[in-house]
Amino acid sequence: MGYLLGVDVGGTFTDFLLMSEQGTWEVFKVPTTPADPAIGFMIGLEEIARRKGMESREFVSSLGTIVHGTTVTTNCLLTRTGAVTGLLTTKGFRDALQMRRGMREELYNNKYVAPEPLVPRYLRLPIDERADYKGENCFPVDGQDVRQRVGELKRHGVESVAICFMHSYANHANERLAADLVRQEMPDVFVTVSSELLPQVRFFDRLSTTCISAYVGPVLRKYLTSLIEKLDVAGFEGVLLIMQSNGGIARPSTAVSKAASTVLSGPAAGPVAGVFFASSRGHADCITVDMGGTSFDATLIKSQSPLVTTEGRIDRLLLALPSVNVHSIGSGGGSIAWIDSGGLLHMGPQTAGAVPGPACYGLGGDQPTCTDADLLLGYLNQEYFLGGRIKLDYQQAREAVAQKIAKSLNLDVIEAAAGMYKVINENMTAGIRAITVDKGFDPRDFPLVVGGGAGPLHAGMIALNLDIPLIIIPREPSVFCATGLLLSDLKHDLVRTYHCAFKDVDESKFWGLMEEMASEGESLLISENIGPAAIRRLYSCDMRYVGQHHDVNVILDEGDVLEGNLESVLDKFHHAHDRLYGYSIPNAPTDLMNLRVTVMGRGARPAFVEEPYQGQDASAAYKGNRGSVYLLKDKLVQKDVPVFEGDRLVNGNNIDGPAIVEQPTTTIFVPPEYGLACDKYGNRVMYLLARANEYKPKEAEPSKCMA
Repeated sequence: MGYLLGVDVGGTFTDFLLMSEQGTWEVFKVPTTPADPAIGFMIGLEEIARRKGMESREFVSSLGTIVHGTTVTTNCLLTRTGAVTGLLTTKGFRDALQMRRGMREELYNNKYVAPEPLVPRYLRLPIDERADYKGENCFPVDGQDVRQRVGELKRHGVESVAICFMHSYANHANERLAADLVRQEMPDVFVTVSSELLPQVRFFDRLSTTCISAYVGPVLRKYLTSLIEKLDVAGFEGVLLIMQSNGGIARPSTAVSKAASTVLSGPAAGPVAGVFFASSRGHADCITVDMGGTSFDATLIKSQSPLVTTEGRIDRLLLALPSVNVHSIGSGGGSIAWIDSGGLLHMGPQTAGAVPGPACYGLGGDQPTCTDADLLLGYLNQEYFLGGRIKLDYQQAREAVAQKIAKSLNLDVIEAAAGMYKVINENMTAGIRAITVDKGFDPRDFPLVVGGGAGPLHAGMIALNLDIPLIIIPREPSVFCATGLLLSDLKHDLVRTYHCAFKDVDESKFWGLMEEMASEGESLLISENIGPAAIRRLYSCDMRYVGQHHDVNVILDEGDVLEGNLESVLDKFHHAHDRLYGYSIPNAPTDLMNLRVTVMGRGARPAFVEEPYQGQDASAAYKGNRGSVYLLKDKLVQKDVPVFEGDRLVNGNNIDGPAIVEQPTTTIFVPPEYGLACDKYGNRVMYLLARANEYKPKEAEPSKCMA
């Protein structure tokens, strides 16, 4: 099988997690190269080979599988650097992309301006065709009409064409004919067809998603083609897989054909890792958070599955493909502190990035960041950042905070740093409330699984704000998403619109469409070398009460499918509606909207080695006390705090807070209210001391499911 390698490109660092067949793992990080992420990718491979004492080609040829989470399409949308894109759409609907859903997203914001469409109006060209909602082809496509419009697109140098006609989910003949003509006339152009990408009802959702995919497709294709060529030259003979927004992985060709499915590629891997680590402690539900250098991502997990949305947004652009519901805010280690015109302190969303980075990096940055505050408060060791590879400059951090923050607020430097630390913790606390309290869930009922290099430094205080009793910190939290990449299944989502009153549903058609989609998905997985025994199916449908605007996704049990039980489907809809909105109307008429099937195939994945229990005494990992640590409770208190070397903690070791645990790629701060123990997988379990009997790991723990 060879090595497994997860590669996650972040805003500041590109993370590598290398796992052997024996279950040993190694972590590597290199700075991200924003101009071309493939450069950082290849530099990382050379760095790993060097540190393992191998020739570069020898190491690369030993890789069996590489799973890659990419931000190429994300950055393409955020910076508006996608392909010159044209749109062919039904006559009379060329402005639907700009009109959106016909309503203002922020109803009470009189200054709200919708984002500029990805396709300007002069490149949105009408085609005289029409199918109705039943699928009857009222006006077939005129080939001459399409060729004339293609000629206009040629003159404007279009690189990509989106094709989206009214009701093509019910009859795709006109779209397919138009696509064939475009490919004949413009063989080098990238073509995206809505009925192939997202064959479902709701025109704007389909239109927006198709245009996003067309806009980013050529950029993704160019990047992956270049990366594959570089890997080939380097001697790679294994399998390259790409992370998708839905929390699954796919071959590069599949990812390119549905380029919009990678827009949230990077953050989607974190929740997959969260499920894994929570289940190792016997928890089916959890909250995952990932705090890196640029952002803070939070996700709610229920029944070992991240919550998925079909109304994702990236830079306010609607993406209707299924994607993991990640709530992301601009709070990371590089978040810049600033003061508004009213004298209030803010943290982010602006970031210092990898270059020049926080002031304490000594690379020319002069803006005070979260990392600078962490250093001034004594949580970071200026001699041991990234295991000593980077020496932090205390004086530069102090100068930046003094000049930009402390002076304006009339505070001393340490008080200003404490204010920065508290504000960013409150920002992240609010981010977790948005996915729990705002959705009807109590955060105290969920363990907090923490990822990101900066996450463990802040997790204890965030959990304290929310009264969360249990925190799970993976052994290597700085490569949280890279771990999730290696734990992900190949995954494909399929959808068919079947719009009718639920009482009029044809059972044979309902289950027939489900089986058709499942077979199509299984064929894709088999083409990706997944055996039938490793394939799983998940079934669901979208329903609503008559007259409602929003659909409710209803998860179907395997028994419902095997028995063809439609009555059970209706009961599940009422229950799901009650959970989401606080009420249900069992006797009210309901509509069926869409049928959905997700197929997943399990490929090669890492094995984690259990360590023997070695007792609670952690003195072997003790490094000494740090006297310049400031604790934030009711007031700022300076205290001597013990410091431990994380790599020397073993199964059973226990530490009471306050304490600091240092590792080469992260630092854990244990508040006074918490204790920390190391479990048999090397993960750190932080628990409220007041509830130690419930959450402190025991000596003889039963083996948990680690899948």
